[in-house]
Amino acid sequence: MAIFKRVGVVLIAILFASQQFVSAEELPIVERASFPKDFVFGAATAAYQYEGAAKEGGKGLSIWDTFTHRPGVIAGNTTGDVAVDQYHRYAEDVWLLKDLNMDAYRFSISWPRIFPKGVGEVNWEGVKYYDSLIDHLLELNLEPYITLYHWDMPQALEDSIGGWLSPDIVDAFTRYARFCFERWGPRVKHWITFNEIHSFAGAGYFSGEHAPGRCSPPKCAAGNSSTEPYIVSHHALLSHAYTVDMYRKEFKDSQNGVIGITADSSWYEPMDSNSTSDQQIAQEFLEGQLGWYLDPIFFGDYPASMRKGLGSNLPTFTAEEAALVKGSQDFVGINHYSSMYATRNETTGESIQTAYKDGVAIGGETPSPWLFVVPSGMRKLLGWVRERYNSPIIYVTENGRDEANKDESMPLADQLKDPERIQYYHDYMQNVLLAIQDEADIRGYFAWSLLDNFEWAVGTTVRFGIYYVDYKNDLARYPKDSAHWFQQILKKTTDSPK
Repeated sequence: MAIFKRVGVVLIAILFASQQFVSAEELPIVERASFPKDFVFGAATAAYQYEGAAKEGGKGLSIWDTFTHRPGVIAGNTTGDVAVDQYHRYAEDVWLLKDLNMDAYRFSISWPRIFPKGVGEVNWEGVKYYDSLIDHLLELNLEPYITLYHWDMPQALEDSIGGWLSPDIVDAFTRYARFCFERWGPRVKHWITFNEIHSFAGAGYFSGEHAPGRCSPPKCAAGNSSTEPYIVSHHALLSHAYTVDMYRKEFKDSQNGVIGITADSSWYEPMDSNSTSDQQIAQEFLEGQLGWYLDPIFFGDYPASMRKGLGSNLPTFTAEEAALVKGSQDFVGINHYSSMYATRNETTGESIQTAYKDGVAIGGETPSPWLFVVPSGMRKLLGWVRERYNSPIIYVTENGRDEANKDESMPLADQLKDPERIQYYHDYMQNVLLAIQDEADIRGYFAWSLLDNFEWAVGTTVRFGIYYVDYKNDLARYPKDSAHWFQQILKKTTDSPK
């Protein structure tokens, strides 16, 4: 997750005056039985972070394959060349997922594993890998939730047309999506077009910290932080809209599936809850992170605060495009991890986000400088989505926390203890339950992540997994205490004791 700064300028009130908070004694119990009957529990992953086999099986290079081989851009100079080797170990990992008593697996397709050049010739060996993964999931009654794009643009398209900066990418993406629907649509009923456009547009084209590493010079060799994130996001939203339109016209009725998009957002708390200015700034940050992608999908255009603040740097939709984008979802995925304060710098007048108030953090600190433990932010953010977009169907498609690598001289049993993660999942899932009580239409929850894995710019220096991966011992998987916790809370009444 990457957060970059934008300024909105329109006052819209925070919509929580009517939210009823409950006492500690009334908080819901976090167990399967507390959730709606058909609520889906799963774990989330991404192809580049998991699969490895970067140059095996006919796969083409992605921008991440190229980016991670630049010295110094990834902590420890690690890469996803091997990652956690799920390409070879998918059967084991599917079994591990099942052993958690989960219902579904959210994973992404590697575009260059299917189309090594982005378009044209199909790599059938890569197709067979996903055939086998989906087969194993269905054999164990685990539902596949497939993300079409989780940041691994084919390098060939980056080189030939400029990737997301080119309007031609829309046609290339829809061709790729069509193949996926044709091949796996009869067996896959839940599709997500994009994961976190905000993150790959921001970190890839604003700060340059992620692939393809573009931002304004001199920090980056090429790019324009003032314009490119918005161009990239615009083309991705159009790719989403055209893909959804195609799916609905050609596949939805016969395949009986649904399609949506996943967006990410922190919750923004006014630094001074009584300050109208801080309330306005918090609202603008929400509009500039989450509304940037969901407003077009629900209303047909970007938030007015973004339009006023960015002017001509923010692209416009034609009337035809606006009509296509509006309504292009059967559900929305929300990735949420952390919360921030929003206020105004008294010296510069600039809107700022910060995790600290009077030197005190907004919540528990973690190894990641952007992740603070604020469980109530989950309920508030889901409530904001419910209020602003008139109660859409929501899946929490990512939520979790990291821990630092522990001293490897410690006994393995001690390295597997993760009480902070258990508490995080408990408290955030409890707030999902409270959001459901607030009448948000939430249908599922996916933990990030099944295994410790390659975490983008920070490599393997932090661990988000429910299962521990021993990077020095053939990537062996071991259940952390949080794995046993999930096994217990997700038991079905008909399950036999483990």
